[in-house]
Amino acid sequence: MNTQESYARIEKAARTRRRVGKTFTYIFLAFWAVMVLFPFYWMILTSLKSTSAYNSEFVPKFFTMSPTLENYAEAFTAVPLGRYFLNTLIFTLATTAIMLIVIILAAYAFARLEFKGKNLVFTLFLALMMIPNELVIITNYVTITNWDLRNTFTGLILPSITSVFYIYLLKENFAQVPDDLYKAARVDGCTDLGFLLKVMVPICRPTIVTVVILKVIECWNSYVWPRLITTDQNYFLVSNGIQQIRESGFGRDNVPAMMAAVVVISIPLIVLFLIFRKKIMAGVSRGGTKG
Repeated sequence: MNTQESYARIEKAARTRRRVGKTFTYIFLAFWAVMVLFPFYWMILTSLKSTSAYNSEFVPKFFTMSPTLENYAEAFTAVPLGRYFLNTLIFTLATTAIMLIVIILAAYAFARLEFKGKNLVFTLFLALMMIPNELVIITNYVTITNWDLRNTFTGLILPSITSVFYIYLLKENFAQVPDDLYKAARVDGCTDLGFLLKVMVPICRPTIVTVVILKVIECWNSYVWPRLITTDQNYFLVSNGIQQIRESGFGRDNVPAMMAAVVVISIPLIVLFLIFRKKIMAGVSRGGTKG
């Protein structure tokens, strides 16, 4: 056997190993995808079953031959889910918009501005991430109660308008923008605010978009704080609505309608992720800018 034939056999064996490896990888990923997506499938499937059909299943069925949308109508009539949707939308948009202004200005100050004790202040600021969230909730609850802001949108929004982690994330991105751009902008007479809006924000847009989407998801799924601070149904969010359906007994007696309500609440977040999934991946994987 000559050298050329030996190389050919080695190359063939290597290709076979790569194919086998890829096959096992795809099988594992497919299995994992099924495990992750199955709860969503089961939720949607249950919401499309009639109450009688669901209760008559001694052995759960993985399909239905007679889907119905009655459960969705019942979910909206069991509680004022439409009003809760509007409240959640107002809470989410207002909180995200205010937080975005706060974290962008704070991140820019830590990344570009020079002031005495900046590093110490930033270190102490990061130390806030070590405080358990339960302690923060207790402090916020006492503060909001003392300010007589319970059952108000202001009381819902105020504790969520900043985030140490998001400030740190943006600060690191802002710090990686080349200093030459900042110096050139200053020479041209651009102010710090102008440089922030015209240069920094466009360059770091993927990260900012990711922060916005994560905050929207966080607000939409918020449960503990709205549950704690609101007792008036006029300020309930969708998470309160789900809990209200469960506590009223309707959710236990009519599981398909309960699942229909969960599907309706989940759809906006799923659509949001599908639309901006590429931007989310770009923002998460972004290691910085190269100058």
